[in-house]
Amino acid sequence: MEQQALVIALIGALGIGAQWVAWRTGWPAIALMLAAGVVAGPVAGLIIPKTTFGALLEPMISVAVALILFEGGLSLNFRELRKTEGAVIRLMAIGIPVGWCLGALACYYVAGLVWPVAILFAGILVVTGPTVVIPLLRQSNIAPRPRAILKWEAIVNDPFGALCAVITYEYLRRVDEGGTLLSVVASLLAAAVVSGLIGYGMARAIAWAFPRGHVPEYLKAPVLLVAVIGTFTLSNVIQQETGLLAVTVMGVAVANMRLDSLRDIHPFKENVTVLLISGVFVLLSASLDFSALRSFEWRFAAFLLVLLLFVRPATVLLALAFSKIPWNERLLIAWIAPRGVVAVAVSGLFALRLDELGYGNGNILVTLSFAVVVATIIAHGFSIRHVARWLKVTGATQKGLLIVGSTPWSVSLARQIQSLGLPVMIADTSWQRLGGARQAAIDTYHGEILAEATDERLDLTQFQVLAATTDNEAYNALVCSEFAHEIGRDSVYQLGASGDDEDRRSLPEALRGRAMFTAGHGVDDILQRETAGWTFRKTRISEQFKFDDARSILPDEADMLFVLRKDGRIRFFTHAARPTPQSGDVVVSYGPSRHGDPNASPSIQAGVSVA
Repeated sequence: MEQQALVIALIGALGIGAQWVAWRTGWPAIALMLAAGVVAGPVAGLIIPKTTFGALLEPMISVAVALILFEGGLSLNFRELRKTEGAVIRLMAIGIPVGWCLGALACYYVAGLVWPVAILFAGILVVTGPTVVIPLLRQSNIAPRPRAILKWEAIVNDPFGALCAVITYEYLRRVDEGGTLLSVVASLLAAAVVSGLIGYGMARAIAWAFPRGHVPEYLKAPVLLVAVIGTFTLSNVIQQETGLLAVTVMGVAVANMRLDSLRDIHPFKENVTVLLISGVFVLLSASLDFSALRSFEWRFAAFLLVLLLFVRPATVLLALAFSKIPWNERLLIAWIAPRGVVAVAVSGLFALRLDELGYGNGNILVTLSFAVVVATIIAHGFSIRHVARWLKVTGATQKGLLIVGSTPWSVSLARQIQSLGLPVMIADTSWQRLGGARQAAIDTYHGEILAEATDERLDLTQFQVLAATTDNEAYNALVCSEFAHEIGRDSVYQLGASGDDEDRRSLPEALRGRAMFTAGHGVDDILQRETAGWTFRKTRISEQFKFDDARSILPDEADMLFVLRKDGRIRFFTHAARPTPQSGDVVVSYGPSRHGDPNASPSIQAGVSVA
């Protein structure tokens, strides 16, 4: 028991540690998790999954994958699907059959597998999988449309790969009993439809119970998790490997029923998914058997090259032929197809069953599936950023600032951000208030930023920081609270409260964004300073002119506002955090005008404070 607890703790530490290192370095998280598992497993012998967990290993991984697929389904909004120009439907309707056929030919003629095993393994390989694609997309700067296509394909195609393998296996098992391919496909399609209905029915039950108060708030997340596991298990009882389809349908259905309760559950379910992906990947790589790799032949290496350079590209290009997707996006999608835990887990399951049926090639499926996972993770994980840049399919090169609330001060702030070379946008519900921003050639968003339609009309991934500057403190706090999860709690700021000390305590700190300025100036304070002719000043810090020097030449009343790091990151000075500028950073302050010209904005010079 104690040994199992230690192994579980080590798996968690390695998985989350790898994700943290990936965040700090920009390296692919999936590659780091794979490496961590290999070092802790076959190299050091600290984690031996089969010995530690025994017969529980397979159901543990299966349930984890089911939860990951469900959470992925929750992120699939049909409005986003419409932006893909039908690419996802093409990749399912055309891509799966084409990929299956081309993969089977490669397995037979290149890898040397016998036809039944080749067809079954090719069915497994049509998947990409959210366990690998989602971490990859999280760390790469891909344009919205190809990002959405890759995410939808990974989540939707995952259960179909398992179904392709089940169809092949059931046909091989029943052929001696007089079963035909048509009867096998018909029965499995019926089971798949039943599984889909189970998933949809569970989603409807959740959508009915949650808004009516039949489940208390503190039980909603646990009930949802139990419902997913129950749906997965029930569907698998009816027909093995259909559970993944059921939970995917359930996730997509719940996501598009517009449940307000999901907003509160979202951080929890996403955190659980990060833990599961980390743990499953460490377990997967720790299970690698080096002795099995000794059977790796030269023709298997040739098979990997054919899979990477021919099967996937041909599948995608044929599926998206004559579509509205630009060629550069098609080529990126054609290259990115990492395989993950589902491929290995399903391969291991059917390897045993094929051996029972007398097909000798079954025992090398696990070795070959591991090789496919490792090769695709390394090839795609380390190349996706470079390929995206080469094909010009990246998002914004630098993330900017989103300002909520158009005021003369916020327009002036936006102009300063623009002058520093960073993108900026001002959002407001009033077309008239946005007039000043439009005259200053600043990007604007007209509409309620908290409305559900914002998700469809505004890509929030292009912003690294949000600043709420309206004249309503409660509204500013609501905006910061709403977007803290997506942008980051430490990256949402708002103007402080106005009025006396009692008013400033009107909202708890936990409900507000970070207060802009160390003094926590409110809207009224800013308005008074604007009327008095206060302006922004920019100072570049150097080795010869440090931050203390820059502060000393400013008026005593001036306040430091934010620092722009050399790498393009913005950090505001707040009541709780005072960033330390380094050489090469630019500091922006707000203080009384020395020249009486609030519009003066000379270029920045090292060691010189400019209005």
